[in-house]
Amino acid sequence: MQALLALSRAIDRLNAFVGKYCIWLIFAATFISAANAIVRKVFDTSSNAFLEVQWYLFAWSFLIAAGYTLLHREHVRIDVINSRLSKKVQVWIDILGFAFFLTPLCLTILWLTTPVVMQMIQSGEMSGNPGGLIRWPVWMAIPVGVTLLLLQGISELIKRIAFLTGDGPDPTGKLGDKSAEEELAEALRAEAERKQLEALAAQAGSHKA
Repeated sequence: MQALLALSRAIDRLNAFVGKYCIWLIFAATFISAANAIVRKVFDTSSNAFLEVQWYLFAWSFLIAAGYTLLHREHVRIDVINSRLSKKVQVWIDILGFAFFLTPLCLTILWLTTPVVMQMIQSGEMSGNPGGLIRWPVWMAIPVGVTLLLLQGISELIKRIAFLTGDGPDPTGKLGDKSAEEELAEALRAEAERKQLEALAAQAGSHKA
């Protein structure tokens, strides 16, 4: 189990790294979109390549961040019933979902799309739009993103099995949840700010008097 938990931590680090820098793809897409709009307004011209690269960047940012989203438990969930169940039952539901739904779905997508991507790389297929881009870079985002999602699903599965066997912590809470030490630090910081405001208010009152 320790070896599997080490694998899980490695996968978590990989998707955390990808998610951390994925934001730059969105920034680039936004910058290109703004520049294209300015050029179109000022010089009355545009480029299909600029338009398509925006779609490429958005596709990459959306797809490769799927594993990061699962890591942080930010995917869409319907907790009306699940939240009423015991923690053990919730974990078992997650295990069944990862093992029998997420994993087969990811494997099916990889099975269907990988040959298409390879064919596009070999043929050098281009966009049908005048001045458009080559197609395979945007299609490559599908197998890359789905692979990262599949790996994260495996990591989450390992963490839930470890929880049931007593070898790991509760994996169902969000990673953004604050520790006791962080909550204490925030409380102390808030108390210090409150006292500072009270002191300033008292000082202002003494000046008025």
